[in-house]
Amino acid sequence: MLLLCRGCRFSSATQLACVSIASADSTNATISSNCSHNTKQLEEPALIKLKNERDPEKLFRLFKENAHNRLVIENRFAFEDTVSRLAGARRFDYIEHLLEHQKALPQGRREGFIIRIIMLYGKAGMIKHAIDTFYNMHLYGCKRSVKSCNAALKVLAQTRDLDAIKSLLEYALQNLSIVLDIFSVNIVIKGFCEMSMLEKAYLFMVEMEEAGIKPDVITFTTLISAFYKNNHCEIGNGFWNLMIMKGCLPNIATFNVRIQFLVNKGRAWQANSLMGKMRFHGVKPDEVTYNLVLKGFCQGGFLEMAMSIYSAFHQRGYRPNVKIYQTMVHYLCEAKEYDLAYSICKASMKNNWFPNINTLYKLIDGLSKNGKAGKANAILIFVQNRVPAFSRDQLSTLESLMLNVKPT
Repeated sequence: MLLLCRGCRFSSATQLACVSIASADSTNATISSNCSHNTKQLEEPALIKLKNERDPEKLFRLFKENAHNRLVIENRFAFEDTVSRLAGARRFDYIEHLLEHQKALPQGRREGFIIRIIMLYGKAGMIKHAIDTFYNMHLYGCKRSVKSCNAALKVLAQTRDLDAIKSLLEYALQNLSIVLDIFSVNIVIKGFCEMSMLEKAYLFMVEMEEAGIKPDVITFTTLISAFYKNNHCEIGNGFWNLMIMKGCLPNIATFNVRIQFLVNKGRAWQANSLMGKMRFHGVKPDEVTYNLVLKGFCQGGFLEMAMSIYSAFHQRGYRPNVKIYQTMVHYLCEAKEYDLAYSICKASMKNNWFPNINTLYKLIDGLSKNGKAGKANAILIFVQNRVPAFSRDQLSTLESLMLNVKPT
């Protein structure tokens, strides 16, 4: 039984102009403001150029030219987008050149900036570069704390290299005297769980709790999810009870993990019951919760109950997302409830949310074969006008369904 309880740079000429009128504070402030505005006008196009540039070499050169441009360097999206596109083009040499150059600049002495470099290397799959960046931070005059250690741990966790994770932890604890925090613990536990080392994950939690780091709701949610996925439901339930006993209340993610487990086991009614209890414990169901319960009832053949949940979803002020629409249209087609599927699909497509091509095929085919050619054609018109467009082959497949259908 589960327990539930409650500075602006100037050119030489500009500098002279500013100095000559420095006697008046208000005038000086105005000049400084104008200089800053002019600098911004000069720098802002660089962001637009970076966003629009598609050639990897030109993108690399453009970013390098703006290595000292704070509007570029401090813009997280511009930085990440540039590295992502260079990685997509497999120009890892360009990524290394840009990021190593950034580490040598004044911003390389800020831990927050170096953390970004570590994560960018990680996202590009350049794991060694990421970890070397952490190990060599002192060479750039940058102090290391648990924050940069956590960034390196997060990168290593995706490699599933247990020895590398252990080595980094030992180095941080013994050589740098870094004190781990709950974020460190959760990163390592998640890594163990993704490697299916569930016992190690649990033992690490116990070890860290003995060291004074209490597990939080993220720790327990990670463990509950992992044990459920590995068909150890009794242990997963045990962690739920342990969490409650320690005074750590479940959040929306924890409830969704439990509901996902119940749906996977074909226990839709229990999933729905748990969703009902969430509000009594201060947790509001979200779109993920509703989608899981809807899916559970649809898979179990309880379409009337699914439609009731769908209606309640609307009445509570929620707006369906693409996954909820996809779930409803798919299972209504499976049950040959084509009129209902048509109504929901049409509402979805008005928001430019389209079911997958297989579901659309079943819907158009079902409507056309059941004397609803007008509705089938209406769906097809939406599909033909979709932006971005479906492929020519996909459209041809759907259009072929209407070739021998008489209009109604």
